[in-house]
Amino acid sequence: MNPPASLPMLTLSKLIDEDKCYETIRTMRWPEGVCCIDCGSKSITKRGKHDTYSARQRYICGECGRHFDDLTDTLFAGRHQPLQTWMACLYLMGLNVSNQQIAEELSLHKDDVHQMTSELRQAVADKRPEVQLSGTVEFDEVYVTAGHKGQPEKVKKKGARGAGGNSKGFGGTVRSKRRNRRSSG
Repeated sequence: MNPPASLPMLTLSKLIDEDKCYETIRTMRWPEGVCCIDCGSKSITKRGKHDTYSARQRYICGECGRHFDDLTDTLFAGRHQPLQTWMACLYLMGLNVSNQQIAEELSLHKDDVHQMTSELRQAVADKRPEVQLSGTVEFDEVYVTAGHKGQPEKVKKKGARGAGGNSKGFGGTVRSKRRNRRSSG
């Protein structure tokens, strides 16, 4: 018996259900039920589904009249890639998969994946709370050598401070208040 000439390629993005992606976005965005993105009113009416993405719900606010959908004012709004592709990309990023591997898995160009991962990282960074340091803060600089592969002339200069391709890095720590734990006795 001869094997089939070609089998269809099964990729992660084909395994992810579009309905579940939109349901996840709704649950994370509005944990207590859909509300208006402008005025916050809970007086919302469903206004049908998106023409292209059948799981994408449209809404209208009963208070201010604002029209919006599941992705309005999110990173995913107005994108050419479907939501399940973005979710698969986010999942693979969480597994520490390289952009090249993500591109292969999702059948995308590596430049598109680079753009997507950059925007996802930036969105996560924008949501982080600002760190406030207090107490005594120590700060110092360090020189990091990345190597001189392919540049043998720089290897000879190694050792002199400031020579070569060292780049400065900075490190810091916050000293916490400690109680004296000596036992008397």
